[in-house]
Amino acid sequence: MGKLSMGLGDWRRVTRAAADLARWETHSIRPLASSLAASPPIPSGYHHDMAETNQTDKLPESPTTTRRPRAIVLGAGDREHVRSQAARLTPQIQQHADVLLVDLEFTEELGGVEADFAVVLGGDGSILRAGRQMGTNQIPVIGVNLGKLGFLAALSPDEFVAVLPDLCAGRFEMVEHLMLTCVLERNGREVASVLGLNEVAVLAGPPFSMLNVDLYVDGKLATTYSCDGLIISTPIGSTAHSLSAGGPILRKNLQAFVISPVSPHTLTVRPVVDTAERIYEMVVPQPNDGTSVVVDGRVLDQVQPNDRVRVERAAARFKMIEVPNHDYYRTLRDKLGWAGNLRMETDRR
Repeated sequence: MGKLSMGLGDWRRVTRAAADLARWETHSIRPLASSLAASPPIPSGYHHDMAETNQTDKLPESPTTTRRPRAIVLGAGDREHVRSQAARLTPQIQQHADVLLVDLEFTEELGGVEADFAVVLGGDGSILRAGRQMGTNQIPVIGVNLGKLGFLAALSPDEFVAVLPDLCAGRFEMVEHLMLTCVLERNGREVASVLGLNEVAVLAGPPFSMLNVDLYVDGKLATTYSCDGLIISTPIGSTAHSLSAGGPILRKNLQAFVISPVSPHTLTVRPVVDTAERIYEMVVPQPNDGTSVVVDGRVLDQVQPNDRVRVERAAARFKMIEVPNHDYYRTLRDKLGWAGNLRMETDRR
């Protein structure tokens, strides 16, 4: 094995990574009660009419909780069952928390809203839309699954009602997850950018000819893929489009990206996992007419020859409230239909 040499740039990268790791270990997982106690008072202008709550059902006493928590309710209101569940669940939330707003169209500006948690009604797609809507002001999310698969939206409506008192008492933990920033550069100028939670994909599009996609890592050419597209996903996105392309599943709180080619022409090409501390760029010298950049399932823009699609970790972190009895591997077994018997932990003892 050759000697290890480290330049100034490498040393700075290692130092920064170590600092990020220390910060991550300190802040990535913490009780929700700590954020309830630390949040400043909500400006009066943000109070919604629905914030008039039933004061007879008091919040359980807690040494760290000094006020009623503040909640928002989000969901895709174009679906009848989402509207009906919003009408059913919102009054129950009001018994334990101040509901600042209900947005079933994902149109409210949330940049200045100071809430302790957001209840998202729907499936994983609704949670992706909620994360995008929050922008840099990420509010802890708890998902109520009204969709199909529900990797992120883990609770049924009845399960949510059962855990609601503990949620509002701050007894659950909140875990922060990696988000990404996608920037499209054309002729040296930024033409589009967006915050993402799942993945960035450059997809061939009509007339569906194979693409040659150059991948750059920290400005250096890593390889050229001959494929139908290239996906760069977060750990949360590793169970989405990347998984369909043969990519691995990453634990959601890892600080890494998965690079997955779609239908690569060479059988030896496999997905790669690399650190989120680097900057990744995808360049297509000769795109198809319909080649596009797609972020979390939504088209950002079409790709022109030699556009640079830059992907890097975002400063914002997606905040998810962890629910007991919905552990990581149980979710995988349940949602992916892995072989074996699904039994509760108590049945094993």
